[in-house]
Amino acid sequence: MTTTTGTGTTRRPRLRPARALLHLTLCAGALVTLFPFLWLVRSALMEDGQIFAAPPEWVPAPFAWHNFSDALTARPFGRYFLNTLAIEAVVVPGVLLVGALSAFTFARLRWRGRDVVFAVLLSSLMLPYAVTLVPTFVGWQHLGLVGTWVPLTLPAWFGAGQMGAIFLMRQFFLGIPRELDDAAYVDGASPFTVFWRIVLPLSKPVLIVVGIFTFIAVWNDFLNPLIYLADTDRFTLALGLAGFQGSYTAQWGYLMAASTVVIAPIILLFFFAQRHILEGITLTGLKG
Repeated sequence: MTTTTGTGTTRRPRLRPARALLHLTLCAGALVTLFPFLWLVRSALMEDGQIFAAPPEWVPAPFAWHNFSDALTARPFGRYFLNTLAIEAVVVPGVLLVGALSAFTFARLRWRGRDVVFAVLLSSLMLPYAVTLVPTFVGWQHLGLVGTWVPLTLPAWFGAGQMGAIFLMRQFFLGIPRELDDAAYVDGASPFTVFWRIVLPLSKPVLIVVGIFTFIAVWNDFLNPLIYLADTDRFTLALGLAGFQGSYTAQWGYLMAASTVVIAPIILLFFFAQRHILEGITLTGLKG
């Protein structure tokens, strides 16, 4: 296809068959990925009897809009939302600060046994969570902190379970020219000054990525609140959703509607922060 302009004729690039096939494959993959979410929204607008009808009904008839208002008033989701945000407000800064300090130690400071210690800590990623679950619970129980938010928040300020975040930040820090550190040390800067004034300002992409991943992990965490919380006034959103499922019955319409509302902030977060996520992951590990 050609177009004529004042300076001559230009040819529009044609979509090659290979590229067209790639686009079709990506669109098909996107539809498969979106199917669970579409099923969730569709089920949220149906009565319980319609959700699992055979053959399946794809369009609600009628639309059960009341599921949303009824679900959010059947349980104190406002309280659950504030509880979850309170935990987020403690955990996310802890992971970012402690993780960044640890990553700086492994990436920018030279000390004997550094790589060995890092390898040993990195191997903890292969340790199943179930292995440490019981002894960790017993420890918190002896401290009398079971039933509080402390087991859900305090470990973030001691680096517990942060090796994935530390690894990402360490790889990013390795890509920052070391000459910047040397120039600062010549001017009399301390290691903490280098960390705070040089490394951190240059590491916003990876900090955003780690912060988003941590936020999502806490938002979706179900097992830890289930183990440590018993008072319904302290429940998180994940535990609130589980309340719609009993041993013998389940309020599927309410569950789907409430799940849609709970998932919405995560989708919006990814939509507005996807550029930072891609940038942080792309730059992580690049050196020089």
